[in-house]
Amino acid sequence: MTETAPAASPAGADQLATTRAHALVRLMRHLPATLLTVAAVFIVGLLSQGLWSPFDESAGMDTWAYGLPALEAGRWWTPITGTFFVAEPWLFLPTLIGFVGMGVLEYARGTRVALAYFWVGQIVAVLATSLLLAALSVFSGWEWVQDTATTLDVGASGGTFACIAAVIGLLASPWRLRAWLVLIAVVIVGVLVLGTVADLSHLIAVLVVLAFDRTLRPRRATIREQRLIAFIGMLAFVGIEVILTLIPTYGPFGTTDPLSSDWTTTAIDVVVVLVIAQGLRRARRWAWICALVLLALNILAAALLAVIVTLDVRLDLGVPVDGETAIEIGSGLIALVLLVYLIVVRAAFSGARRSALGAPGAQPSTAEVADLIRTHGGGTLSWMTTWEGNSYLRTSTGVVAYQIRAGAAIALADPLGPEEGRSASVAEFIAASEEAALIPCFFSAGAATQAAVPDSWRALVVADDTIVDLPGLAYTGKRWNSVRTTLNRASREEMAFRLTHLRDESWGVRTQLQAISNQWVGEKQLPEMRFTLGTLAEADDPEVRIALALDARGDVHGFLSWMPVYGEGVVRGWTLDLMRRREHGFGPVMEYLIGSSALAFRDEGAEFMSLSGAPLTHEYPPEAQGLAALSTRLSDALEPLYGFQSLHRFKHKFHPRYETMSLLFRDEADLPRIGAGLTRAFLPSATTRQFASAGLELLRGER
Repeated sequence: MTETAPAASPAGADQLATTRAHALVRLMRHLPATLLTVAAVFIVGLLSQGLWSPFDESAGMDTWAYGLPALEAGRWWTPITGTFFVAEPWLFLPTLIGFVGMGVLEYARGTRVALAYFWVGQIVAVLATSLLLAALSVFSGWEWVQDTATTLDVGASGGTFACIAAVIGLLASPWRLRAWLVLIAVVIVGVLVLGTVADLSHLIAVLVVLAFDRTLRPRRATIREQRLIAFIGMLAFVGIEVILTLIPTYGPFGTTDPLSSDWTTTAIDVVVVLVIAQGLRRARRWAWICALVLLALNILAAALLAVIVTLDVRLDLGVPVDGETAIEIGSGLIALVLLVYLIVVRAAFSGARRSALGAPGAQPSTAEVADLIRTHGGGTLSWMTTWEGNSYLRTSTGVVAYQIRAGAAIALADPLGPEEGRSASVAEFIAASEEAALIPCFFSAGAATQAAVPDSWRALVVADDTIVDLPGLAYTGKRWNSVRTTLNRASREEMAFRLTHLRDESWGVRTQLQAISNQWVGEKQLPEMRFTLGTLAEADDPEVRIALALDARGDVHGFLSWMPVYGEGVVRGWTLDLMRRREHGFGPVMEYLIGSSALAFRDEGAEFMSLSGAPLTHEYPPEAQGLAALSTRLSDALEPLYGFQSLHRFKHKFHPRYETMSLLFRDEADLPRIGAGLTRAFLPSATTRQFASAGLELLRGER
């Protein structure tokens, strides 16, 4: 029977409505200038009837609209009055969207700053556009210039584009660069293809803010940024063709009619360019070569057309030259710029997909990695780097263990080697990953690795490592009642504890362990998780120890596996990996095994034992409530499958201290690819059918 949520009480509904109303009032108090300006635009639209009829066809254009003719006629007030009108009724929606930029700027930097950017941007854009057209019309017979110079316009887009540009300057790197590239591409394409007074004002407003704020600082672009610029450049290049096909244009290079050319050709071009652009973003050499060939063909076609037009002008050959011909020539100029750029940054496109980082044949063996851990020590997860499935990058100071999954290079735990060489290993892993067009990240990394990554990187806590300090450990006092009761019960029921190695056990014991493990796995809709979760194959390592709970008949009721944690050439502690129990066996067998293992390790002189980290169960501080909410939802959803939360609560019985494990990554744009990569790393053998079955189990759990 499914349970239904109780209906919300009237008092609760009223309280929620009141809270929302207060939040809306607080937001409005932060945006007085934006709200008043938007209100003025709509009031003027209502009074001028521009909300339902085209204002640009009314007599009011000659009085209130701005442009070169208005200034020549002495209507000095038009740069201000024209701001509050909208040319067409359908333009009210994009106008309102444009004011979002002003609102964000006002919320972030205050009313005075927002008003300054809006009005300075608007007036400078209007006046500079008029002066530019005036100068060009005097010194040039360019038909587009002559026609545009006689055009009047209205609207606040110059000011809103200036505010949008100012907001971009507030973004953190690398989002600032990405947003600037997109905005600059949009305003340049607008001028080249549409070429209206508004498009010119948009470009000027953006350039003014760019020159004033200097938030797009000139510097040597990283390999990642070089690929991003190439990607956006190819999109802008094909975007021009799409615009020319779908809408009528009258830009600097000529006029076109919509659908005047075959749309199927345009569709094919779009698909081809998108494939090439995606290949450039992923550093594929074939995509770079295809882009050069495509751009070179466009340049040659444009050059040939230019020669024909020149000969026609001089020799009067009667060759028909229309707007599309001129636009083809203009597109050739854009292709030339993009071609030169791709040649300059050719080193960013290294070649085909790689299965390993670093020089071929230079990867260390698993035995070398194990020796490195024994010599220089490591963290509680370092021994996992010796497991099958990991690859290794040899750095100048150590080794980084990683897996390549879904286009992401996922480094496992902290770099191996001397502590003083960690920063160098981190930097070399990042450089090698980006050179191979992979997304670098560090999974389950500690604080030292987090300090070694670039300052612009992000960190997301993925688990808490649970550490139990062993010196002086004694199960006395009230807080150890549970563990002490379990040990006493085990003694009464004649349970025996044995700390051993898997390969030293008899065939009968090994068979029981396999049966217990198979039974546990069989209850799951998904196969055994890997990556940071081992199996009996990893437990067979001669350096891994097995803790067994056996009854008087020699039947195994449960078992654990413990990985060594080295430091200064000796084993300093042990990390828990496998936890398996027999169905219908000794109830608190896990508590018994961990409690007995802790005493055995203490007596051997170990400093600590790690109960490892249960994913998605981190205890977040109050200031991280958003992240806590997301983690809780994921943990609740996966609890029926893997029991992360119950495992975390169980480990709390041993009163551990916590050390955070983090996912370190460049920025939020990498998270979808990293998420897909981690899914494949944890479940490398899962099929689509198994994922679907697991999804159904999650739905049943929610019910």
